[in-house]
Amino acid sequence: MAERAVIGIDLGATTVRLGAFDARGTLIQNWQAEIHARQGPEAGLERISGLVEGLQARLPGYELAGIGVGSTGPTDPQRGVILNPLTMPGWIDVPIAAHLKGRFRVPVCLENDADAAALGEFWRGAAQRRPDEPPVRVLYAVTVGTGIGTACIIEGEVYRGADGFHPEGGHQIVDPSGPACYCGAHGCWESLSSGSAIARSARSALKAAAGGKGATGSLLLGSVEGRLEKIDARTVIEAARQGDALALAVVQRAAQAFAAGIFNVMMLFHPEMIVLSGGVMRSLDMFQPAIDQVVQNASGYVPARRIAIRPASLGYLAGIYGAAYAILHKIEQKTINR
Repeated sequence: MAERAVIGIDLGATTVRLGAFDARGTLIQNWQAEIHARQGPEAGLERISGLVEGLQARLPGYELAGIGVGSTGPTDPQRGVILNPLTMPGWIDVPIAAHLKGRFRVPVCLENDADAAALGEFWRGAAQRRPDEPPVRVLYAVTVGTGIGTACIIEGEVYRGADGFHPEGGHQIVDPSGPACYCGAHGCWESLSSGSAIARSARSALKAAAGGKGATGSLLLGSVEGRLEKIDARTVIEAARQGDALALAVVQRAAQAFAAGIFNVMMLFHPEMIVLSGGVMRSLDMFQPAIDQVVQNASGYVPARRIAIRPASLGYLAGIYGAAYAILHKIEQKTINR
């Protein structure tokens, strides 16, 4: 009898990643490809199906038991539908779960990509514990890249809001007088501490300094040969590390705002663990002093020092691990409830 395997899919705006896992959660095979989202959802679904078929062909001796998908949001997990991602124009109300179920005749589930990554870290990543230890009961995950994505895992289940929708922790208000965000608010977490926010703040600061002749000799400006459009979070953080005063001020402001968001998470959820991931968090050390101060401040209200704050460990594979966990969990629940 063939051993069962499931496939976890991490669907982003530019890349789709797939991983095949056995029932014990061991990664057997994985690969990735460009999704070419601008060709439209029909072509995208066919491309994903072709990649699944290709992965299946590399799994001799295994029977496909299910497919889990983590997709850039917003998504409707209950219906298995990708709603209308800003980063994937034209992908409106895409029934990805129904398409894959019809094609492969196996159970399929859909999660928001932030939820999938959090499930991955819970299952096989930063939150994994020894077999003799109880699992982390409440995990809060924060991904800081172009934007800020969040997810909360409670006793192995994704926390969902009303109607099963994904709460957007990245758009909590940190500073009402802060910059406008595409979400319609001012001073939300994402508009102050994301990679995009750091780059935008640095460009604004350089323009202001240049008007006052204060940008001359800037390490940051020199690193991009004077071309402001080339500035991203990485170049700002690197300039800050090298002692550029303007870049350091930008990063410190972003760190203070980020720490304020962490404070809110502590007060609202008091999780056992907060896991930090994303490109900006590769420079966690630049944010750590502000986070440490927040932990100290919060400890007067909640036992904040007992909250483990640590970097994610699965990297870009977190989404496929989480998607695989989600479908394995769904299959297991169906078996138990029969």
